[in-house]
Amino acid sequence: MFQRNPSYSNPTPCNHLADYKLRYGLNGYKSFQNHLKTTPNGRTSIQNPDSKLPRCGSCDGYEGRLYICLICASISCSNHTLLHNQSENGHDLAVDVERAELYCYACSDQVYDPDFDRTVMSKHIVAAVLEKSQSAERSSKRRRFGSIDLLDLKKLKPLMSVKDQRSKSCYPLGLRGLNNLGNTCFMNSVLQVFLHTPPLSNYFLNDQHNRETCSKRPIGQLCLPCDIDRIFSAVFSGDHMPYSPAQFLYSWWQHSANLAFYEQQDAHEFFISVLDRIHEREWKSRSQDKENGDCKCIAHKAFSGQLRSDVTCMTCGFTSTTYDPCVDISLDLDTHDFLSRNIASKSTKPVDSSSKSTLSGCLDLFTRPEKLGSDQKLFCQNCQEMRSSVKQMSIRRLPLVLCLHIKRFEHSFVRRTSRKIDRYLQFPFSLDMIPYLSSSIIRNRYGNRIFASEGDEIDASSKFEIFAVVSHSGTLESGHYVTYLRLRSQWYKCDDAWITEVDEEMVRNSQCYMMFYLQKIPNYKLNEDLSCLPISPRNDTFQQIAGCC
Repeated sequence: MFQRNPSYSNPTPCNHLADYKLRYGLNGYKSFQNHLKTTPNGRTSIQNPDSKLPRCGSCDGYEGRLYICLICASISCSNHTLLHNQSENGHDLAVDVERAELYCYACSDQVYDPDFDRTVMSKHIVAAVLEKSQSAERSSKRRRFGSIDLLDLKKLKPLMSVKDQRSKSCYPLGLRGLNNLGNTCFMNSVLQVFLHTPPLSNYFLNDQHNRETCSKRPIGQLCLPCDIDRIFSAVFSGDHMPYSPAQFLYSWWQHSANLAFYEQQDAHEFFISVLDRIHEREWKSRSQDKENGDCKCIAHKAFSGQLRSDVTCMTCGFTSTTYDPCVDISLDLDTHDFLSRNIASKSTKPVDSSSKSTLSGCLDLFTRPEKLGSDQKLFCQNCQEMRSSVKQMSIRRLPLVLCLHIKRFEHSFVRRTSRKIDRYLQFPFSLDMIPYLSSSIIRNRYGNRIFASEGDEIDASSKFEIFAVVSHSGTLESGHYVTYLRLRSQWYKCDDAWITEVDEEMVRNSQCYMMFYLQKIPNYKLNEDLSCLPISPRNDTFQQIAGCC
């Protein structure tokens, strides 16, 4: 059996959390359970016993993030958390009212504690049992629960009815919540995408990287693919209780030391960082294509494409062409008119969300010829001088999994300001990339007088189907990431530990930040049922899900 690496551990709690548990132990959590409320869709939040609508005790506000103190149960908004901490000595810890997650006033950050997670989940299980039971049995069950330690999940699980277990098990295999370890929603949102990307799931679930036989394991070195393999095993085990990817977070911190702290990170940067780490590890053990140098690691086999850049001299018409690999395509929102008005008025407010953009418009903008400014003159090989030129981007080779990143965060180094663009983006669930391929761009440039050349041929698999959307809500300074997954033609919202079914209208109305499309080819079916996967060669237990086969 695989032994846990002793170098891995849950994130070290902050000193304020350690002091709180030293003073109150778990009794503080138990007494706080009266404030927990589970909604019908399975979400646990905080309810204020004195008021139906929670409000800040300092400003009486109720919008934005609200926190309830673990010591005195007073509520503070994000603007007055430090005020409460400074006025009440020792009142350092609170709970997010909407999300039921621990928050440290003194550190101004979320903190993670497995004991608190067990408190929340035990309350969730009790609420589920009470909801399913008959009204005649409800009072007797409540008396029975009164003698049970709500922190002991092993005693609570057998109390769940068979009907309740079956309803939960009908979720597709691999659909499991991920605990927030302290501002790690950026990590959880991208991990959910990785877990349900068919090339990656096929790779890890078929032991293409086995953590038990990895060459780095005997010498105790950290290996990020091993930690990803561990997450796949846990998530596809059939257990629907939220999973804590603490070992993965620790390993990623070691590979990305500049990001090793409990602060909100950018989901797109995290996505690129993880693919880089997978590439570094897998590239050393797998050969490259000797003809074109293409990497055969799973990260590039799944996400890698190739962009073409044509720079044309405006004097002689000479065109210089370069090719660059890419694992995603970053797209600008077409907001130039609105931004120009805001810059003129020196406004730092987010871009108005009432205006709309379309994904096709963003792709048109990406492949549109762009005249380079006078300060961007390039050397023309034909003229042998610095000349003004026109640059045009196109896609030479499409990846198997197409990741489109929307640039919603704008930074001005001159004015030293940053803003988030909240503009709504309309995007299709089915996408045809033919208009943006190099072959199409070249034919349009020359009036269809020439055909594709130098390998720029129309890809027969240019049609894509969406399977995941990473959305960002809130502001640049205080935001939250969630992922929408499309499994078996049903959309699911993955909000850290909470998984809920949603309709496609909610997905379309989300502030999409990253969109993931899968090529329509026979080898990878978007709605493939993974509940009947064979047992792994290393005997990991992938349980069949009742009612899904």
